[in-house]
Order: sequence, then structure tokens, then C-alpha cells
Amino acid sequence: MIPANSLVFLIDDDASVRRGVSRLLRSAGYKSEAFASASVFLAREEYPGPACVIVDVRMPELNGMDLQNVLIQRRREEQLIFITGHGDILMCAQAMKAGAVDFLPKPFRDTELLQCVERALARSADQRWRAIEKAAARRFLDLLTPREFEVMQLVVTGMLNKQIASELGTAEKTIKVHRGRVMKKLGIISVADLVRLVETAQIASLQ
Repeated sequence: MIPANSLVFLIDDDASVRRGVSRLLRSAGYKSEAFASASVFLAREEYPGPACVIVDVRMPELNGMDLQNVLIQRRREEQLIFITGHGDILMCAQAMKAGAVDFLPKPFRDTELLQCVERALARSADQRWRAIEKAAARRFLDLLTPREFEVMQLVVTGMLNKQIASELGTAEKTIKVHRGRVMKKLGIISVADLVRLVETAQIASLQ
């Protein structure tokens, strides 16, 4: 199943490869854009939906490995699939360690590439969905006052109201009030739900 609004980018300085892979992607139902160089691709506005990049390792100017480094530095989220006729084990290991979906030697089978694209877009869609959930969770937590946020952080560590009061140097009944406000503002009823929300927001706990 192709994720909605997904797009496949192809970067290769060989025009015949661009034509062949573009035809393959089109026949499989994927929307794609092809580029003759990594620099031209980087000049394009970042695509907001699920996306993957099929990129040749060896190209003039900016090569595939350099492109991967640039995307990481810019915190870009496109999933990379490397294709190459000149790869080696060390290069493959480096690309995979940096997060590449796969590293395919040329010539590759059409089915191999399409399977890689399917995995890459699925990973991209999942990553973007997690980012949306994280942003939503953080917007909820932004509703809390600094004191409520502090109490919330201690609640998710499993501390009781009495322990939190001692930790913060205040009365237990005051902590109970803050805790109630936290739960009401966030629209949750259990500590387990609160823990899940904090985990989704990727807020560091005080444990």
C-alpha cells in the first residue's frame, strides 16, 4: 500500500538510469521526481509528506554519501536508498549506520528496488506521524504552569503526593491541587495515561 501524498525522489547523473527507474516507479503507481545532481535536489523546497530518495553513491560534485550528511545536518527526514556500481562493504556499513534504508549494487532487480521504496515510504510515513503526535503532546504540556509541569514530572516517576510535597518543600494538599489541575488540563484520568503522554512528547523525566 502506497502512503497517501508520498513522493519518491531519484538522483543519478546517468540519464538512462533516471529514465529507467522513473518508468519503473510510474508503473508501480509511485509519484516521482528525478534530478541529475544532489545539489539540484537540495535546491528544491523540502517535501512535507512521506518521501524517500533513491540516490547514486558516486556522482560529480556532491556524491550520495555527502548528500546523506547534508540531510542529517539539516535535520531532514527523507529516507535514503543508495544505488551504486562502485560500492564496498565499508561504504555500505557507513550508510546503513547513518540510517539508510538499503544499499543496492547495480544492476539490481526491479522487485528489489520496489521493495526498498515500499519500506522507505512506510518508515517515512511512520516517522512523520510520530512527529505529529509529539508536537500535539507538547502543545498539551504547554498548557501547564511551570509549577504544574514540575509536579507532573515527579508524578510520572511514580512518587506519591506526600513524597512530591517533601521534594518541593510544600504542603501535600497543595500538591494534590496541582496534580488535579494537571490531569484536568491534559484531559486524562490516570498516571499511566500521563506517562504515555510524556513519552510521546519525548520530555525527559526526573528519574
